[in-house]
Amino acid sequence: MSVDRTLRVRGARVHNLRDVDVDVPLGGLVGIAGVSGSGKSSLALGVLYAEGSKRYLEALSTYTRRRISQASEAAVGSMENVPAALALHQRPAVPGIRSTFGTMSELLNSLRLMFSRLGSYRCPNGHRVPPGINFSMDRPFVCPECGAEFWGLSAEDLAFNSGGACARCSGTGVVREVDDSKLVQDESLTLREGAVAAWNQMGIQWMYRVAGELGVRMDTPYRDLTTEEKDIVMNGPEVQRMVMIPSSNGKLFELNCTYRNARRAVEESLGKALTEKAVERVDRFLTIRPCQDCGGTRLNDAARAVLLCGLTLPEACAMPLSELSVWVSGVPDRLGPELRPMAEAIVGEFVRTSRRLLQLGLGYLSPDRAGSTLSTGERQRVQLAKSVRSRLTGALYVLDEPSIGLHPSNVEGLLGVVRDLTEGGSTVVMVDHDVRALRACDHLIEMGPGAGTGGGTIISQGTVDEVSADPSSLIGPFLRGRRIVARERADPEEVFSRGAI
Repeated sequence: MSVDRTLRVRGARVHNLRDVDVDVPLGGLVGIAGVSGSGKSSLALGVLYAEGSKRYLEALSTYTRRRISQASEAAVGSMENVPAALALHQRPAVPGIRSTFGTMSELLNSLRLMFSRLGSYRCPNGHRVPPGINFSMDRPFVCPECGAEFWGLSAEDLAFNSGGACARCSGTGVVREVDDSKLVQDESLTLREGAVAAWNQMGIQWMYRVAGELGVRMDTPYRDLTTEEKDIVMNGPEVQRMVMIPSSNGKLFELNCTYRNARRAVEESLGKALTEKAVERVDRFLTIRPCQDCGGTRLNDAARAVLLCGLTLPEACAMPLSELSVWVSGVPDRLGPELRPMAEAIVGEFVRTSRRLLQLGLGYLSPDRAGSTLSTGERQRVQLAKSVRSRLTGALYVLDEPSIGLHPSNVEGLLGVVRDLTEGGSTVVMVDHDVRALRACDHLIEMGPGAGTGGGTIISQGTVDEVSADPSSLIGPFLRGRRIVARERADPEEVFSRGAI
């Protein structure tokens, strides 16, 4: 019995799509092209991904579905042979403060394991102990100089988001300290008029009344307060006072308040901040600088003390991936014969991961690079490399313009990674404008003919040769190399009139 290898869509009406019918062959690379606003992403993400992810989630329990964000339901008449779908969006979410290129790509997992199992430790008395297989054999190390026994560190003990975190910065690499100069931003105001910006921002603008009970003049400009009065505002004791607080309707009510000076108000709010918006609200009163205890490495002293082939873990993480990969590849040959088999296994995993990232042109990034500083294109390529590692079979991957921000020399690397997905039995649907990427597709779908209300239909589809030969195709001349893609900025009507992709 033959298996239908075609995803059939009938009557798609997402955004500007006008009852689109399309057959998408499964098991290969499918490109979707067209002018900007023609409906490419609506078809790829709004229909194929939305329906594929929805059907997969429907197979899960209600309890599980409630905890997973879901794409909106596609407005479509019918869809057949829909595989489980994953989307690699053009603009992935910005990573949190603890994310680095190393954690996002999972390179750091292999590095931590290497240093944990293969590294040279420092004994409690400060002597250097040569590497050995003690950790793997669940036995302590013994210092050859002083005879002290100690246990090696696990990979988790070398993680800045776990046991290896610097105590001062909690593994973030930076410290946030209250900046007194930012707590009062207009010294011409009185406390009653809201001179203490920190109290106003934290929703306790009435705290000036408690300061008044402690002897601070409430109707004198802040700059004219005495040194003692200013010290109470900034550093006053956590005492309780009865004050009269006006309600929203103007009535007064008596409240027993605990005084929170301007500094403490900010520190408490920082400790309670659970969202990005809450942190931003507090950050305006803080000075952020590298942690002096760990030097910005995020790791505690014990984690920083482990040496592998002359390098510490922070030093290895500071190397560009292109250089680090060469160093890691040479580690097994620099170790003794008893450690070499284990080293080769760990290094092999690192090399497999790094090879994909190097193919995608990310060799200039170092593992300690903060995830929040990566561009959207860089984050998407990290996602793509991780998808290849997952080795899913029969899945539908939807890529939204993966060539954006990619150097021309790395487009072939991108296509090589994509081919790894299709050779594993999955289908890749790629929205893109890059002609080289489109020429590599097994099947092309061209949306158009214009943008917005002028688009939303399929004007050509088939193999690259079939679309190239189709007289109705706008991208055909570019695929054949008879026209060059215009790079200057232009409005959609002008782009359409030139036939640019």
